[in-house]
Amino acid sequence: MKIGMNMLLWATHVTEEHYHQLEKIKATGFDGVEIPIFAGDDAHYKKLRTKLNELQLTCSTVTVATPEASAISPDPAIRKAAVERLKTIVRHSAILSANILCGPFHQPLGVFSGTGPTEEEFKRAIEVHRVVADEAKRPGVGLAIEFLNRFECYFLNTMGATAAYVRRVDHPNFKALYDTFHANIEEEDRPKAFRENAAAISHIHFSNNDRGVPGRGHIDFPNIFKTIKSSGYNGWLTIEAFGRALPDLVEPTHVWRDFFKSPDDVVAEGYKFIRETWNAA
Repeated sequence: MKIGMNMLLWATHVTEEHYHQLEKIKATGFDGVEIPIFAGDDAHYKKLRTKLNELQLTCSTVTVATPEASAISPDPAIRKAAVERLKTIVRHSAILSANILCGPFHQPLGVFSGTGPTEEEFKRAIEVHRVVADEAKRPGVGLAIEFLNRFECYFLNTMGATAAYVRRVDHPNFKALYDTFHANIEEEDRPKAFRENAAAISHIHFSNNDRGVPGRGHIDFPNIFKTIKSSGYNGWLTIEAFGRALPDLVEPTHVWRDFFKSPDDVVAEGYKFIRETWNAA
């Protein structure tokens, strides 16, 4: 098991100005970080990898779909753009030596059709994701697709639906992400949702019910940890929290107020909570 910290708390594009934060994360005890990939070239990620190596931090990566590169679009040109964009992100993930590329890379955030997902949309997305899973397998980057709550997307909303989609993609390099924030909204029984779909899960985001500091809210993390630990899961336990510092993320994450005094609270308190809760599970 490795404890990670998602860098989206500070940036959608990690640059040298964030290196001091990487140093704080390392000093706290984290095993690694989750690097958002929305921009940048090979040279940028080679430089960042050098810094991570210096700090002895490993990493996963995260991205999203965009309207111009959506896997479920009826437009073949947009689906082709989705494939090419994800291939580039896979390459950047490989440069970072990331073992997991995760996120809701199925449909753009906050875009709705007025109905649930259609069979045609599933077929389109499967075609896109099989191609990208093949591409990612060569450098050893596993894909972990994320379900979001119904207020942020409509294509994948529950752990069960996501596990079913993973089975339809039917590729050894394509799995699912379990996120406690979205599960808190959509699942009647959060531990059960994990337990029944554990075979499909390769990555975990720990997020409080308000997107703040894990452990401060009403989510029953001790019970969830027991379920995860008993399943034999041995991957990342990555903290995902959001504040108002990044204008680009305020609207899609619906974070209109502050949930902590400082991001340092998330780092220090979040790490301590995960380490102690896991050890006690």
